Amino acid sequence: MTLSITGIGVGTGIKTAIGPVVLLSSGDTHIEPRSIPTSQIDTEVTRFLTAVESATEQLHRIRHQIPKDTPADILEFVDTHLLMLEDKAISEAPVNTIREEGCSAEWALHLRRNQLMRVFEEMDDPYLRTRKDDLDHVVNRIQKFLTGQASESPPNIADHIVLAEELTPADAILLHHQGALGFVTEFGSSMSHTAILARSLGIPTVVGAHGATRLLHSSEQVVVDATNGVVLADCDSASIVFFHERLEQEISQQQSLKNLCHVPATTIDGHELVLQANIELPEDVQSAQELCAQGIGLYRTEFLYMNRPTLPSEEEHYQAYLQVVQGLENLPITIRTLDLGADKQCDTQPDPVASTNPALSLRAIRLCLKETELFRLQIRAILRASAHGRVRIMIPMLTNMWEARQARALIDDEIHNLEKERIPYDPELQVGAMIETPAAALTAREFADFFDFLSIGTNDLIQYTLAVDRADDMVNYMFDPLHPAVLYLIKNVIDAGRTANKPVSMCGEMAGDPRYLPLLVGMGLETLSMHPASLLEIKQLVKKLDRKSLSSAVDTLLQKTDTLDLDQAVASLCPT
Repeated sequence: MTLSITGIGVGTGIKTAIGPVVLLSSGDTHIEPRSIPTSQIDTEVTRFLTAVESATEQLHRIRHQIPKDTPADILEFVDTHLLMLEDKAISEAPVNTIREEGCSAEWALHLRRNQLMRVFEEMDDPYLRTRKDDLDHVVNRIQKFLTGQASESPPNIADHIVLAEELTPADAILLHHQGALGFVTEFGSSMSHTAILARSLGIPTVVGAHGATRLLHSSEQVVVDATNGVVLADCDSASIVFFHERLEQEISQQQSLKNLCHVPATTIDGHELVLQANIELPEDVQSAQELCAQGIGLYRTEFLYMNRPTLPSEEEHYQAYLQVVQGLENLPITIRTLDLGADKQCDTQPDPVASTNPALSLRAIRLCLKETELFRLQIRAILRASAHGRVRIMIPMLTNMWEARQARALIDDEIHNLEKERIPYDPELQVGAMIETPAAALTAREFADFFDFLSIGTNDLIQYTLAVDRADDMVNYMFDPLHPAVLYLIKNVIDAGRTANKPVSMCGEMAGDPRYLPLLVGMGLETLSMHPASLLEIKQLVKKLDRKSLSSAVDTLLQKTDTLDLDQAVASLCPT
């Protein structure tokens, strides 16, 4: 009898993997308290510092083994762990504990890990929870050197399905480089590190497959079906043949996608869509260009503030934006202003204030309107970069028109300052609103009248509408893009843009998911921005759609209120 384990499927392109399981240990090491004689304290301190140094050297080796064409946002995961190894909270605090408590290096590190974990757990914040995972990964890496586990020979990975409780970003990259066919993890959500990496690497993955490490065994033949979020074991021969045929079709499809790069994304009835890319770092523009993105629909700028002791200068902002503008060769770019807070924190964030719910507290435009000099500095840099290309400014996390008017007044003020200083900028530069709160979506007509364009950020819009933390493994199954309330809000924004004759785009994860494309096209969405890896697959599907017939079908579909009915209706829109 076939064993089926459900989870959350992740992947782009190839979404099927068939092969034997290789089970990786969780990496967690059981640590017991152990006293150290006073005469051996210095030796124990040296042993700890040597383990930290060895862990750092190991990560640097992994970093150098990563292919040069790996997207920059993937490399950032490894760089974050390297920075954490250099942090005194991890690399030095245990030394004081060893000296003061007279305990072993393993126990001192374990105590420090628990102290930091308690700090993270008191903060109701998705990003900080991922930082908690990073801490565990870094601590376990050091513990392996302290306990001698780091010297154990790794299992054969090539042509295997890797099964683990969790995968660190560094290990996931290395396993992919070693020839892993797919990943299955016990824990994780659609926004976990493993999921993000799987999408970027294009490796079939099922995360949140609870019970998988208990139910599956090493060398057991399994099927990873990332399309449906299922791991299958003990399949009959007919099922194995079916999945092999599907895998061959996916491989053939990926090869044919390359021929679509320079072909317009035009529907059967002749309507052309604009497909753009979301990027995190200036270096990401190369992959966007290689996959023929028609511009950058979302340039996240938070990287400028991360993992550094000081705030970025205006010149640093300007050079980062200029690099992308010049690399795009006159294609449009939409730069989102600073969106720190909630799921993105940094050491240099001004005036940090403890909050019981950071996701509903001081973040994005709220922070910028409180720390206006921070906002002005970034706006000046964007305006200066606009003199060299087709730049647009996008304001995130708006909820009311007061914020909109305040933000626009500050932008106009900096335009006036640049004119006085005779510094060039694009006088036709457009300013838009990122619609990602229910308040903004419900009042989209007012925002459409005020701004030059609107862009729907579905990640936060869904999260706030459904009161579901998409990074929380316990409730992320409720994160449903097809909830009737979510669809109503999306349609309301699109209609508001059409009424005001203002362009509307979508830049959340939903925009790059083929399951939702026919629905969005039928709703009237004309511009979608997504991870570069999704561009060609989405373009291929666009060419199979009839926009006119979809529009009629979607009008009927949006009248449904039952989630199951909606799921089935949306699935029926996709061409076979």
